[in-house]
Parts: sequence; structure tokens; C-alpha cells
Amino acid sequence: MGKLFSISDKPMVIAGPCSIESEQQLSETAADLSRDSRIAMMRCGVWKPRTRPGGFEGLGEPALRWIAAVKRLYPALPFCCEVARPEHVELCQQYGIDAVWIGARTSVNPFLVGELAEALRGSGLAVMVKNPITPDISLWLGAIERIEQAGIDDLAAVHRGFSTYNNFGYRNNPLWEIPIELKRRLPELPLLCDPSHIGGRRELVASLSQMALDLHYDGLMIECHPDPDSALTDSQQQITPAELATMLDSLKLRSHSETGPGDLRRMREQLDVIDTEMLRLLAQRMKISRDIGAIKRAHNMPIFQPQRWQQVLEHQMQAAREVGLDEEFVRELTEKIHGESLRQQE
Repeated sequence: MGKLFSISDKPMVIAGPCSIESEQQLSETAADLSRDSRIAMMRCGVWKPRTRPGGFEGLGEPALRWIAAVKRLYPALPFCCEVARPEHVELCQQYGIDAVWIGARTSVNPFLVGELAEALRGSGLAVMVKNPITPDISLWLGAIERIEQAGIDDLAAVHRGFSTYNNFGYRNNPLWEIPIELKRRLPELPLLCDPSHIGGRRELVASLSQMALDLHYDGLMIECHPDPDSALTDSQQQITPAELATMLDSLKLRSHSETGPGDLRRMREQLDVIDTEMLRLLAQRMKISRDIGAIKRAHNMPIFQPQRWQQVLEHQMQAAREVGLDEEFVRELTEKIHGESLRQQE
């Protein structure tokens, strides 16, 4: 078998249950997914890291035995699962798993990634690296680089969102700018989106999938269960195989051409001018912030003044409504600018 992960015109779709719960559930899901030629790989949760103890943590090796049996029925369908310990890698090799992913709770820890990288060395397994739970591109890059240094060349990144103070209605804040920057730095690395974990609700999976394809992602990883409401883990974000097929039918693939009609080029040029002007104005604002900081220090005044900040925020929200901008977007932007202004004043 050649490389499982490669950049192509056709988006790669990985689907399957959050957790393997029974042999029947696995067999039923595999039978449904194998009939859809758009499914490139089946994902199966074997070991499940839970935030708090007491929850379903996966079936481990018995689930791997069931996968091995199902693989014999569908030899053209590769299977993947999450690994968090070196012994997980060894068991995956033993039972013929084709690919593994390193989860967000693991990719955040360079020591764990290093141990997994050594276990993966020479294994022949394809590897996906999910973004760490924290919005830190350096940690994500570091995890990818450690796997590369172990000689793994069949490699992909998976964007599953980040844990932040305000997730803006998602289970995990997408923070699209981080995976976009990863793609800019590593253009040849396939980038997949996990809309199930970003959204946390099945009604968001389709729109998040479309957004990912519009942003030139190379594929999708979607949680799929024959009876999502009865799932032992992540029941609210899983969809049925039939719902997956309907969703894939509805997704639109955009042209990825860098050039376009004359009107489009002119509009892009206008955006470039506006972006440059925004940066110039931000630089001017930060200079004024530094001057304000000097006055505050001279008069022994605190840098952060809550009443003034509340006035600024209320003014921006009112302005957002007047010009028709999304208030949550303006709030987040204003908070980021205010945070940098405080740093400049210090």
C-alpha cells in the first residue's frame, strides 16, 4: 500500500465511531461506510482519554481483535485509531492497524510525543497529529517535527479546535488562523479538519466541513455512529452513515486556482490596500498606547482601568451594530487589541 495521506484534488474523508462499543456496532458501521467510495479510511476509538475518571475509556485490545476481523471482510478499507502510549503502537502493529493519530491531550506534551515518535520509528504506520488543546502553533509544529524526525513520511495534521476561555458556541474554538498558518509553513503536509470535535453538535458538522473545504483543507475526519443518541462517548456530535452520505452530497468543492476573473483580482488588490492601512492604523494606536502608559506611570495610575475598558467595549458593540458587523467578532477583536495595548503600556 502506498502513502495513505497525500494532497490531491479529491478531499480525503475519514469516518467512523468515536468509540468501538461492541462487535456488532463496529461491523454495522464498517458495512455502511464501505459502500461509500468517498470514505478513504475508517476511524475507531480503541483507547479513549476522558477528562474525568469514571467514563467509558474504550475497550482496548478486544476492540483491536474485532477490527482485525472486520478488515478481512473489507481489505480495501484502511483503519485508524488514537494512540497515547508506546504499548498502544505495538498493539496497533500486531493487529494490522493502518494509521494512528496522536490526540490533542497528547500532542500538547513534548515528552509523550517523543516517546510515541520512538515507538513509531520503523513501524510502517501512517500518522496524524491533532492540534494540541492549547492554541499554540509551536507545540503543534514541534509534535509534527518529532514524528518526522522518527522517519515517518506518511504524515498528516488534523485540526480539531482549541480549548479557550470563550469557545463562541463551539465545543472547541476553531481559531482558523492557526491551521491556516500551519499550512503556510508546511504547504506539502496534508491538513484535515475534524468538524465533529470543533462543533460538538451534529448540526454544526456540515457547515464546519464546508468551511474547511473553502479554506483548502485536504480532507475531513468525521465521527459516525449507527445510533448516535445511544453512543457511550460524544453522542451529541456523531452522525449516522446515512446522514454522512447526505452531507457529503451537499458539500461544494471550490476552484483552488490562485488566479481568477479580473473583478476578483481587483477586489483582492483593494483588500491588500485595506489590510495595509489597518496595520498602519494599529501601529499608530499602539504608539498612542505607549504614550498613555508613560503618563500613567508618571502619575502612579494603574495600567488597567475597568470602567474605561467597559466604556470602550460598549462603544465598540454599538458601533458594530450600526455598521452591520458580527458583535462576537468585534468583541473578540476589541479584546485582542486591548490586550496588546495593555502590554504596550507596560
